[in-house]
Amino acid sequence: MELSEDLKLLRTTIRNFAVKEIKPIAREIDEQERVPIETIKKAGELGLLGVPFPEQYSGVDAGIVGYCILMEEINRYCASTATIIGAHAQLCAMSIFLAGNATQRDTCLTALNEGRLIGAWALTEPGAGSDAAHIRTAARRDGDSWVLNGSKMWITNGSFADVIVVFAVTDAERGARGGITAFIVENSFPGFKVGQVEAKMGLRASHTASLFFEECRVPAANVLGEVGMGFVVAMQTLDIGRCGLGASSLGAAKEAFELALHYSVERQQFGRPIADFQAIQIKLAEMRTKIYAMEQMVYHCAALVDDHQPATLESAMVKLFCTEAASQVIDEAIQIHGGMGFSRELPLERMYRDARVTRIFEGTNEIQKHVIAAEVLKSVGHKIKI
Repeated sequence: MELSEDLKLLRTTIRNFAVKEIKPIAREIDEQERVPIETIKKAGELGLLGVPFPEQYSGVDAGIVGYCILMEEINRYCASTATIIGAHAQLCAMSIFLAGNATQRDTCLTALNEGRLIGAWALTEPGAGSDAAHIRTAARRDGDSWVLNGSKMWITNGSFADVIVVFAVTDAERGARGGITAFIVENSFPGFKVGQVEAKMGLRASHTASLFFEECRVPAANVLGEVGMGFVVAMQTLDIGRCGLGASSLGAAKEAFELALHYSVERQQFGRPIADFQAIQIKLAEMRTKIYAMEQMVYHCAALVDDHQPATLESAMVKLFCTEAASQVIDEAIQIHGGMGFSRELPLERMYRDARVTRIFEGTNEIQKHVIAAEVLKSVGHKIKI
């Protein structure tokens, strides 16, 4: 799609920020497994954390198309930083924007967009990953508070977030259909504890933690949306988030391709550039074709969301196709680089590790296939029985 002049300027601003602030430290923070909080704060000061949100909440009002530009450009250089921003802006802040009341938006959402607060989003549990509708963390009403008990796992930003959107069961008999509620939990609330920070294959500078709630008291004013409608909020948020994840994959694929393209011209073998060999040309052609398809899918889906049209099918296809394609492009870029591609001197090794989890989080790719099939079959009047 053709971007407006404002969106083109936004892309330039984000890319300049990424090249100056993110690219130089990407390898260092990965090796140190250090969260680049200072970078996230700078992004907030520039307004980059509020790209999709209205200006009245300190946002940029660039919509989901703008958010996809943000994720594409950041993820070119550091998937960990992009993941931190995604959990903060697209999951936590977006849930508050979608379901929050005026007070929650004015205070919490504005502070998140300005980077004064860092956010996280807690749905997954030890026994409820893909089967998110069957979470067990429970909340009971007690006077002017709700009391949460349970645990969450694989929570991005969970170890250092100031506020966490937490999903808990408030009516076990109703399950996902009216029995799950979303809460805004602050890390200072009594009964909230951070557990283990996971040691991961990739995204090492993006910390992923377990969270525990032991008689954790949450003010009734911190209920997000309507009691019982939390699962709807979660699914709406994930539909949008999957579009952003596709954009992140697009950014990684573009960077890997450009590295491979330039290397193929520079690298000499048998007296000429390896770009002269048909085997390399075929790889480059297939890589670029995948990137073209990814770009069309991502921004078409984002435009649908910004136009307030249903995009459950499209976002699932974007997540499925783009995460698979990005891994393939990065793998081929390593192959073109030969031994250098396997070396930690180049970012491709890190990109390869970081890309692997994209087929798992925000709904595994197996779940995306189920969502796609369900939507397609629904269009002809058939509902899948689970």
